[in-house]
Amino acid sequence: MNRTSPSDVRAWCQARGFHPNKTLGQNFLIDRNILEAIVAETGAGEGSRVLEVGPGLGVLTEGLLRRGARVTALEKDPALAAWLRESLCREFPDALELREGDALEADWGALLAQGFDAFASNLPYSVGTRILMELLGHAAAPARLVMLVQREVADRLAAPPGSPDRGTASVWAQLDYDVRVARLVKPACFWPPPEVTSAVVTMTRHGRSGLDATGRAFLRALVKQVFTQRRKQLGTVLRKAPAPFRDLDPAAAGIDPTRRAETLSLTEWEALAAQRKEPLP
Repeated sequence: MNRTSPSDVRAWCQARGFHPNKTLGQNFLIDRNILEAIVAETGAGEGSRVLEVGPGLGVLTEGLLRRGARVTALEKDPALAAWLRESLCREFPDALELREGDALEADWGALLAQGFDAFASNLPYSVGTRILMELLGHAAAPARLVMLVQREVADRLAAPPGSPDRGTASVWAQLDYDVRVARLVKPACFWPPPEVTSAVVTMTRHGRSGLDATGRAFLRALVKQVFTQRRKQLGTVLRKAPAPFRDLDPAAAGIDPTRRAETLSLTEWEALAAQRKEPLP
């Protein structure tokens, strides 16, 4: 089967009585140019180790494998997992490891301990952000992350300080990665087509953060806490926050307490988090 051929994909679905599940975000990429762009963005080559979530029919998986990469893929849908075992697992028995199950229930610590060079995924729209946030919470996350996501998610991940799109996901992502929206992707590039425009997002680890693992965990929790009341002034939010956040003093970190969370730079977030006196509960 040509995985980028709309007629082949439709014929496969009809022959197997398979109906793409909107809840699972099953919009299959059928544009070869976009596929090649995503594979190129990963930097994958001979012997590279790539982690993929939601391989679906295997279009991205195949592209990576033909580049010589070794792929570990997590697929939740039993029917799609069965197809991948019948096709790509047989063609690339030594290069493809398929795991059937829900990525949200995976043991990410054990999974990432294998040491991957890149993460690549056409992330399910319904749970894509949750999967990415889980991934970012681990120090062993790959140095390069390439994802196909909704455009609004891409805008949030790349949002600079002061942008109305800036939020928890922006700060979490940019704490350790440079985030770039590589290209926009029209609905017609998928079957069935989604209702919104998508985007290819590339994240490259920058190594500029001076925080250790404990500091990163504290900063992430702090950011999540403050953005629950994003329209309120930072000083007000912190005074009413639970321990250990209520003791943080924006002014002592050189930050005007009347500012709002979306205006803070990463340097300012780190300066605020550096005041921590108590561990997270």
